[in-house]
Amino acid sequence: MKKITLPMDKQTVRSLKTGDVISLSGTIYTARDAAHKLICDMISRGEDTPFPIKNAVVYYSGPCPAKPGDVIGSCGPTTSYRMDAYAPVLYDNGADGAIGKGVIGEGVKEAMKKNTCVYFIATGGAGALLKSHVKSCEVIAFPELGAEAVRRLEVEDMPLIVGGDAEGRDIYDMK
Repeated sequence: MKKITLPMDKQTVRSLKTGDVISLSGTIYTARDAAHKLICDMISRGEDTPFPIKNAVVYYSGPCPAKPGDVIGSCGPTTSYRMDAYAPVLYDNGADGAIGKGVIGEGVKEAMKKNTCVYFIATGGAGALLKSHVKSCEVIAFPELGAEAVRRLEVEDMPLIVGGDAEGRDIYDMK
């Protein structure tokens, strides 16, 4: 298992290959469909975004409310292709990668190759396990979106699989 600490440099991104199992630590940001649209609209208007896009890793997740004493509730991944219209904009603006589940579209893969980015897969249905890797959680934008608000998460040793690498290889296309 490769240990990755964020932020990543491009050499680290290039070293990750589809199928690698990694342990991720550092700051990530949650965003689902509605937040992605708002962030992309902000970028197109030249406005500041809720978090620095450069070197960001975005987790496609809408966490459940935390129980008393917990940092976060269950925080499993959302289906990635739902962000296909937005991911290339984030990659073109400096994001290093995303975390989700399932397939990603050809346009996303091309943007990943062009910008040296990576796509990580989190195990779907394992949100209760994944929450144990979240050490802090703060809503930083769009609280009106509820579970889809953008959050800054500090994660430690989050278990992930490289689902798509900077060379355009896709785990779902491997034979």
